[in-house]
Amino acid sequence: MSRKTFIIDTNVLLHDPDAISKFVDNDVIVPLTVIEELDRMKRGSDELGKNARHVIRFIDSLREKRQGDLHSGIKIDKGITFKILIESHLPESKDFPLSLNKPDNMIIHAAYQIQKTGERVVLVSKDLVMRVKAEAIGIEAEDYENLKESYEGIYKGHRKLEVPKKDIDMFYKDNFLETDVKDLHPNEYCLLSSPEQSSAICKYNHRSKRLEPLIKVTRDVWGIHPLNLEQKCALDLLLRDDIKLVTLIGQAGTGKTLLALASALRKVFDEGLYSKILVSRPIVPLGKDIGYLPGTKDEKLFHWMQPIYDNLEFLCQSTNGASNGAETLKWITESKKIEMEAVTYIRGRSLPKMFIIIDEAQNLTPHEVKTIISRAGQGTKVVLTGDPTQIDNPYLDKDSNGLTFTVSKFQQYPIYGHMLLDKTERSELAAIAADIL
Repeated sequence: MSRKTFIIDTNVLLHDPDAISKFVDNDVIVPLTVIEELDRMKRGSDELGKNARHVIRFIDSLREKRQGDLHSGIKIDKGITFKILIESHLPESKDFPLSLNKPDNMIIHAAYQIQKTGERVVLVSKDLVMRVKAEAIGIEAEDYENLKESYEGIYKGHRKLEVPKKDIDMFYKDNFLETDVKDLHPNEYCLLSSPEQSSAICKYNHRSKRLEPLIKVTRDVWGIHPLNLEQKCALDLLLRDDIKLVTLIGQAGTGKTLLALASALRKVFDEGLYSKILVSRPIVPLGKDIGYLPGTKDEKLFHWMQPIYDNLEFLCQSTNGASNGAETLKWITESKKIEMEAVTYIRGRSLPKMFIIIDEAQNLTPHEVKTIISRAGQGTKVVLTGDPTQIDNPYLDKDSNGLTFTVSKFQQYPIYGHMLLDKTERSELAAIAADIL
């Protein structure tokens, strides 16, 4: 296979700070414009700032090793040649159709000029508009695929199995059923059905190779009863103490956050298994960190966390009645056992014996999800909820976001469980809107 020259955009390095080392047996060029953009971002306290610093340190380590000239090319591991391109050293191109007063166009221009020398050039960017502009002037462009997993074929967490009626009868009699299905994942749920209309719901235990019944919930969970099969399985995952990581995917109104929050309240306030609930959401829609908003941290977070407060209020009213719901909510808040935090400030913390809920996790990159999960201390449970088809981050899609990536990478581990919720239960109106709009 002939070598290619990959021109790397800034957003690729911010998405995966180790991206340079992923282009095996090829040439990698980072334009000086990208270095300048990384330099502007390196002071940030968020994940983007951390990744910018990581890339700059990596490049500096190459310079210190003196394995060559960064501007002429340095051979690094895996057959990769890396260099920094100073665009001003390129000859002027009068036939280049884009204005050079924008950083993106300067990067495209670099690819354009190198391609004219006869090299096979590929521009790699997570910016769709940038890829469209590059392709419009004859430059091959592609998305960064290394941290992508297909959402279309995503693991659902449950399946249907048709079995003889006698097997279902034996399951109810013995509280387990031996199975020879080879491709079941740990903690996968199965709906058993027979031609005689018998049915049973069970969970696969990978250690015993058996299908086992769900946890018996003798009363409601903070006023909540599961309304469909997927919610019943999701609640089972959330209440199991041996499952330390749970992902819930579904469109608006399927009950992801409500079920997670109700289970957290049960485990913290009723059972005392965890010391605290930590709820977090990525601050994405404004495109700025919450530090740009006025007020204290709690005041800044309040509006971002309003959906969480709405769910808390609903749960308090459901379990104690409308008249006592406000008092219950006040008691929960004053207990200091529930904490709202921006994802930005989770990095660097150690979080033992907590029930952590990360809402809207589809707006996180795989590296950000890794940062969050790796904060989990002894005895901590992490729940990620979200909908990969509704993403606000301009550089992520349903295949490259951290939630889809986590489902793909963890599905073989017994410490993990997943459920895809596809039925909206919020209201009849919400269900119709989810289907037709």
